[in-house]
Amino acid sequence: MANTKISDLAELDATPAVGDFLAIVDTDATATKKITPVNLLGSALPLAGGTMSGGIACADNTVTRPEFTDYAETVNVIGDTGGGSDAIDIALGNVVTATVSTAEQTFTFTNPSTSGKACSFTLILTNGGSQTVNWPAAVDWAGGGAPSLTASGVDVLTFLTVDGGTIWYGFPGGLDMG
Repeated sequence: MANTKISDLAELDATPAVGDFLAIVDTDATATKKITPVNLLGSALPLAGGTMSGGIACADNTVTRPEFTDYAETVNVIGDTGGGSDAIDIALGNVVTATVSTAEQTFTFTNPSTSGKACSFTLILTNGGSQTVNWPAAVDWAGGGAPSLTASGVDVLTFLTVDGGTIWYGFPGGLDMG
């Protein structure tokens, strides 16, 4: 409907969508023409304030200069790994929880941001030292080697990449947290 010229409001038979506007033009030849946009659905947020009640899909576009108060991050709950291999999919959340319990465990990291964008996640790992844990070869650990994990307790590990996962910088945020 955008950019459609109508001479009579009776011609307005299209179903408007969110964001569609109707331009009301003053056609008085003696006056300066004015174009007044009218939101057809009345559902646009005001320029200042307003309350959103749904998600915003930015599709990897930039949000400039936001200030956040009382925000949350999505938790990707892997649960009991049971040994074997588990992918930590960053697209499912930037905070990950997992428990190592019965056998050797291998983690892989999937879906990081593209090269040139910073991407990080925090892994809250329970009983990581109870079994052998293998990390991706791309992890460059602080101090030159993977930390010794707690056999019965919680370790908090953080991973960061700026090159799409070619190198992941890994460091313990807290070992033997409880």
